[in-house]
Amino acid sequence: MKKLTSLILTGVLSCTLLAGCAGSGTATTPNTDASTAPQTDTVEGTTITVGASPAPHAEILEVAKDILAEQGITLEIMEFNDYIQPNNAVENGELDANYFQHITYMNEFNESSGTHLVSAAEVHYEPFGLYAGKTASLDELADGAQIAVPNDATNEGRALLLLQQEGLITLSEDAGLTATKADIVDNPKNLEIVELEASQLPVRLGDVDMAVINGNYAIDAGLSVADALAVESADGEAAQAYVNVLTVKEGREDDPAIQALAEALCSDEVKAFMEETYGGAVVPVF
Repeated sequence: MKKLTSLILTGVLSCTLLAGCAGSGTATTPNTDASTAPQTDTVEGTTITVGASPAPHAEILEVAKDILAEQGITLEIMEFNDYIQPNNAVENGELDANYFQHITYMNEFNESSGTHLVSAAEVHYEPFGLYAGKTASLDELADGAQIAVPNDATNEGRALLLLQQEGLITLSEDAGLTATKADIVDNPKNLEIVELEASQLPVRLGDVDMAVINGNYAIDAGLSVADALAVESADGEAAQAYVNVLTVKEGREDDPAIQALAEALCSDEVKAFMEETYGGAVVPVF
């Protein structure tokens, strides 16, 4: 747990050095002073290629694309349906940046894969939701019911914390964000925790009683956070640890074009789009 906390702090500290969005979840206003703002004469004619999940990230980038076009910057958006390829593509230079992941996943990916990814801006937070499958409500949840959760390390812990928040299970005191099924110390309904790849959770929702689904996959599947049986607390540990970031390879954080993209993602136009489009499923942090 100390190791994970250190990774989170490292990512957050690197972000606070940048001129884009807020760092460490604390809202700040991008510095628009002429001496520090991105210089359009140095970025005009530039093309930035960014990898993103289809929803909400690629949709949000479409708003930023129009803002960047006014500065003479072309934004190319490549959509991915997994969490590995877009990180490897940034590491090897095939992409300039990606925008699909939270900072805890990015830090863990660096640790496990030997990559050198950093946050260029903190943009938004997507609350996890517990969605009904074969069982319509928490009150109807039967003994031995199946609840599906993401099978990747950071998101499984987050899902289990949501189940604990709702009183369905109790985790060991030191489990924290890296909790697994092995950390469940009390399970009064004998719930069966089914681990699935995150992208498969909406697809398999009808096969289980309930599922805890990542915000981006829920949106992509047409699920509304307003319909969720339970939603992650906005003032909980997860809200800070799972802020979604604009990711680049270390050393590119200060590129003028990357800074321009960070500021576009943290603009009033993007904030209004998030609030008007996603109904609380995407929460801007700037």
